[in-house]
Order: sequence, then structure tokens, then C-alpha cells
Amino acid sequence: MGQEIEIKLRVNDQKNLMRTLKRLGASAVGGGSGRVHEWNVIFDTPEGGLAKHGQLLRIRTETPEKKSKKGRPALGQRTLLTFKRPPFGGTAASGSAQANHRHKVREEFQLEIADATVLAKIFEGLGMRGGFRYEKYRTTFRLPAGSSWAGGLLIELDETPIGTYVELEGPPAAIDRAAQELGYSRRDYVLKNYLALYVEECRRRGQEPRDMVFAAKK
Repeated sequence: MGQEIEIKLRVNDQKNLMRTLKRLGASAVGGGSGRVHEWNVIFDTPEGGLAKHGQLLRIRTETPEKKSKKGRPALGQRTLLTFKRPPFGGTAASGSAQANHRHKVREEFQLEIADATVLAKIFEGLGMRGGFRYEKYRTTFRLPAGSSWAGGLLIELDETPIGTYVELEGPPAAIDRAAQELGYSRRDYVLKNYLALYVEECRRRGQEPRDMVFAAKK
């Protein structure tokens, strides 16, 4: 079990963000280009019992992009099972912060699994269903060891069907410092998950929410 502390920031100029990361000495994590395709399925009861308690149960399949930089081989595909809940057994809504906290704080349980299809069938046999599917491309960065303030910080660039975001995950002070270095203020912090952001975007466009997936290439 671990505690996840994070925020999201909306990225309006990805090229400028990448220039800033380069100036800070950030480097991509993992092999290949560091860019990973994520396919996510969220499971819940038909009544939405987990979501009502601020909980999330997700199967994620990660497929690294095959292009390689500097001869680094891309890592293989992996599948993760993740369960998240508010800390201390609370029932905070998925998009809110805990009392007097400006970051999103969750308890997180995660393990790698061998077969997503079999596990999905087990969940369905227990009366759960895969209610929301979404995909995105994520590139994870770390700052150099010389940036001692950034210990334990992950900078995760997410390219999604509803726009680009950067997630900052780690110690609260490091999150705040990184946001400032990237040109953001605390007013820019986003604490909602991608399901909530997707539903908001669908309402703005006057569309019926379905799954958050990229449009098929013609």
C-alpha cells in the first residue's frame, strides 16, 4: 500500500512545456522513447458503489512506443490492477481534495497481473462491470539528482482525447515547486480524474459521454 499525492495541470502549449522540461534537465523514464500507450478499464458495481465512496478499481494495459532514442530498447507490455480510495477509509469524492489540502490524496494498492481478460471475467462473475474505458499516451519524466528538492517527484505528460495534461506526483512541496518551475500557480491545480474531466468536456460539446478514446484514423 502507498499514498498517492498528485495534481493535474492543463497543457495549452506542449512544445513550450517540453522546452521547460529540457531546461530543467528532465529525462524520460523507461526504455525507447519513454512514451507509453495506456488502455484503461474502470470496474464498478451496477449501482456505482465504488464511485459513490470515492473508490476506483482499474485494469490498465501499458504498451511502450517502439521507437527508440539513443539505442535504448523499449520495455515490454505490462498490465496493472489498481485500487484507490480516500485516505483513512474516508469517502471524499474522486475530484476533491481532503480537508485543508490543495492536492489530491489517495491510498493506492497496485500489482502487476498476467492476464487482463481473465481478471475482467472474474470481476464480471462477482457482479461488477467495466463501465468506462479510456486511453492516453503517457511519458514519465524525472528531474536530475542535482535537483534535490525533486526527490520522489514524477512528472507525467498525458496526451488524451480531451487534451494534454501534466500530472505531478510526489511530496507536496516538490509538487508545488515543480508547478511553479513549469509556469503554473496553485489556481491552475486540477484535482478531478479523467472520467470527470471527460464528462465535463462532453457536456461542453453537447455530446453524450461514452468511452474516452482517440478518433479512428481514416
